[in-house]
Amino acid sequence: MARRVLERLGGVKGCSYKKATISICLVNLLAALYVICSMTLFSTNSSDFWLARVQAKRLEESVSVRRALEPLELVRLAKKLSKSSEGGRLDISSAVKRKMADEILKALGGLGSSSNLTEQQERVRLWHADKLKSLKLLLSNTKANKIREVKEAEILESTLILDWVKVFEDIGLWIPLHVYNYEAQDKPENETDFEDKTFRGPLLPPECHAEPHTDYDGAAVWWGLTHHKATAADCCQACIEQAKHAKIGQMKCNIWVYCPSEFGCFSPDIYEHQYQECWLKEAKMPRLNFKGKYPETYRDSHPTAPVDVPWISGVIAS
Repeated sequence: MARRVLERLGGVKGCSYKKATISICLVNLLAALYVICSMTLFSTNSSDFWLARVQAKRLEESVSVRRALEPLELVRLAKKLSKSSEGGRLDISSAVKRKMADEILKALGGLGSSSNLTEQQERVRLWHADKLKSLKLLLSNTKANKIREVKEAEILESTLILDWVKVFEDIGLWIPLHVYNYEAQDKPENETDFEDKTFRGPLLPPECHAEPHTDYDGAAVWWGLTHHKATAADCCQACIEQAKHAKIGQMKCNIWVYCPSEFGCFSPDIYEHQYQECWLKEAKMPRLNFKGKYPETYRDSHPTAPVDVPWISGVIAS
């Protein structure tokens, strides 16, 4: 091929067979590189286009999944409640409020005067559950009811689901969330139950009056945040010693509260209460904060609260 090119050139001056061969090879090489680059670019663009389509499809699927998992009923009730509330007051007629107040008072009246706050909370919670059932039954039979009654029932239902504490405040009912939960003691006096594996260490002497799963209130004689003891028995003994050596006019310990859990102990204050905290307290009339289990209503308002009261405490006779 190079020879034919030379013949056509007619022996042009300065041009040889060898040079022509090299020139033709270079041209072929450049042409081959151009073709390869074109094919690579086309392949990359096609690949990017395919990936974009796959990603778009996956994005659509994730959006549809999220929409399917949305709490649509809760959103509907929230929108309905926001429309029905004006200026922080509930858009419920006074007649309905009076009726609710009468129903709650009637439910509480069945407990008697000797009932405690825990029983009252439980009775109100049962009324709340029954009321929601009756409202759902009323709304399911809309044809048999007036439009006004249905509207009022919808507003009341959404309010009782989302903010039923506000309903009680609006009708003048208030039951404190801080419940003093007393339990009956069937055991003989001064007998301590240590079957619970949460509490370790030696048995406490009778004068400690140890009560597992109990938290007593009182003025702090010694802050437990900086006062740790190895066992509950040591904490009780610290209270006894402090009261014995307290000078005239000084506070005397008659309540000890100990954290026996290695995971720490819950308290609604701002502090993080750790294992082996020993609180020494004083109170003329010792009063329980909590005993046994935290009420369900309390745990609803304090999500970090456990089921069982983690503290162990006791009241020492003066």
